[in-house]
Amino acid sequence: MPQLELIEAIEKRLWKSADNLRANSNFASNEYFLPVMGLIFLRHAYSRYLMVKDEIEKTLPKRGGKNRALTKEDFSQKSAIYLRPEAQYDYLVSLPDNSDRAGAIIAAMESIEEDYDLEGVLPKEEYRALENDVLKQTLQILNPDELKQASGDVFGRIYEYFLTQFADLKAHDNGEFFTPVSLVSLIANIIEPKEGIVLDPACGSGGMFVQSAHFVERLNQSPTEHLTFKGMEKNATTIRLAKMNLTVHGLEGDIMKAITYYQDPHELFQKADYVMANPPFNVDEVDADKVRNDPRLPFGLPGVNNQDKVSNGNYLWISYFYSYLNDHGRAGFVMSSQASSAGRDEAKVRQKLVETGAVEVMVSIRSNFFYTRTVPCELWFLNRAKPEEMKDSVLMIDARNIFRKVTRKIYDFSHEQEQNILTIVWLYRGETERYLGLVSRYCETMLKEAESSVNSGDENLLNQFCQKMTLFLDSARPYIIRLSGDHAAKEIFSELEGEVTQVSEEITGFAKSTSHELNLWEKQDTSNGGLKIAVDRLSSLADSSHALVTQVDLISKLVNRLIETCEKDGQAKESDLWSGRDMNRILKDAEGIREELVFDLKLVRYFWKQAHWLVERFPDGTYRDVEGLVKCVSRSEIEANDWSLTPGRYVGVAPEEVDEEFDFEEALRDIHIELEGLNVEAAELAGIIQKNFKELGI
Repeated sequence: MPQLELIEAIEKRLWKSADNLRANSNFASNEYFLPVMGLIFLRHAYSRYLMVKDEIEKTLPKRGGKNRALTKEDFSQKSAIYLRPEAQYDYLVSLPDNSDRAGAIIAAMESIEEDYDLEGVLPKEEYRALENDVLKQTLQILNPDELKQASGDVFGRIYEYFLTQFADLKAHDNGEFFTPVSLVSLIANIIEPKEGIVLDPACGSGGMFVQSAHFVERLNQSPTEHLTFKGMEKNATTIRLAKMNLTVHGLEGDIMKAITYYQDPHELFQKADYVMANPPFNVDEVDADKVRNDPRLPFGLPGVNNQDKVSNGNYLWISYFYSYLNDHGRAGFVMSSQASSAGRDEAKVRQKLVETGAVEVMVSIRSNFFYTRTVPCELWFLNRAKPEEMKDSVLMIDARNIFRKVTRKIYDFSHEQEQNILTIVWLYRGETERYLGLVSRYCETMLKEAESSVNSGDENLLNQFCQKMTLFLDSARPYIIRLSGDHAAKEIFSELEGEVTQVSEEITGFAKSTSHELNLWEKQDTSNGGLKIAVDRLSSLADSSHALVTQVDLISKLVNRLIETCEKDGQAKESDLWSGRDMNRILKDAEGIREELVFDLKLVRYFWKQAHWLVERFPDGTYRDVEGLVKCVSRSEIEANDWSLTPGRYVGVAPEEVDEEFDFEEALRDIHIELEGLNVEAAELAGIIQKNFKELGI
């Protein structure tokens, strides 16, 4: 099973099982998320600890023939945390049955709080409300064998998944503590926080800080040495969650309890290098008298109602974000889609902001990216250090047609979709080399995926699949030969035999093409002209991979149809010539190979399509407007449109693309996702109705 699907399966199982904590305690739904997140925190911290421990130990200096002891600083440099033996997850899982597990968990939390100056942050006494057996079961559930073999920061993804699930349950503050990772990542990668103070005045669970750190890590630098994190958050419990999130990634931040409308505890007016935030949308209860003379509102109040309240707080936040930036600062934040074209006093504030020349990029995001809000939104990007020649323009990107469907309710960006949006910004900024590097990497990745299918003679995946199918044919042939008349199985067998022969021939051609393209790539000209030629040339290999996927899937369907046809009338099972057990064994082995093979082959075409998407839209390797996607808009055009900053108002409508390769199976998968979601909702509704009937005595 591909890594992503493996993780998704584990996530769902862990979530369902961890729900035991609520079922076996007196916690309300808005109370149990913190002890659950505490255990996830411990397991995630241990995962990161193990990930870097061996690497650290190899570099430790020796004293008296022994390695120096591990320290907190060793792990901080690797974005992980040091864990004392009593705080390590394996120790907690292996405790004897009669142990005081709640006490052991509390001791683990206390040791981390002591080492990382987190007094009162981690959940502790909450575990006293749980039975010893429930804690044992939950600790074991969060430690499955699959995770011990999984690669990458798997628990980081699971940590985010649990935050997502709690947000979906509105377990805390209506889910406002969690911003979708794909949006946070896009913000971080556009503002590029490399050095200095990162401020989030509405920091929630601290996701903006974590993604900023990841950006620095990808530069092979230490985020703790280059970035200083400052945050404000009104809810004390959410502050605890944010500090846990920072700590588990080996980060430290100064997060203060404050209502940003009225308080500025960090005193960072015009001092922040970067501002990142997802503030609450459309707040209408801010006291106008308290904020009227705030220096953080250089453009004035956006409008006051007859109760002397600010009519809508969106432009308070936008003004704050602008005011916190120093003269070279950048900001990226999420905002309600209503804000970019709001009228009256809000439009006056927006006009003044545009006239500063600091608005750099606007990105429209379709609905369903958030877990508790289905409304669309926009990402705003400010840059106080825009080059003089660019101050009169704003880059408008309409990304509403760019998304990946995760569930019936939730969409996000794939990594490549995010990279493609970033590339538009790079080209706008004149960073052509980054664009060429991405196109080149897509081509290289495509060739690596092709090679992985045909890389070792008879042992490659394609040949393995054909060998299994040949074994299956040889096993079934004696029975098929003995069938009398025009039996349907004979026709299916004949078609199957022909397809296996044909795909064997196609494999030879695909292997030769792959080898030829790999040889050509060694001397590839990576200039824009050279890459355009390469992408065009590689299209035939991409088409071949797609054709092989179709053939391999057809063979698999024919095999299953043959078995079904032969066994339908019962003759096969009674015949000595029909070896059902052997054939099912072969089929099981072949299916495992087929899944891996199809996954690799689909990636061949997938990465080619990413490269083609870019070179088709930006054929000269430089920025240009693309109908329905992006437009560089002048200030005069913005003024003519009531100072609107809504990308869809400028970029036009994208030409309808004909899907020449409509993926029926993918469409069925989407339908299945939607049906699965509807079934879950139906079951929940039935449970609520049944409970109401009982309470009414019906």
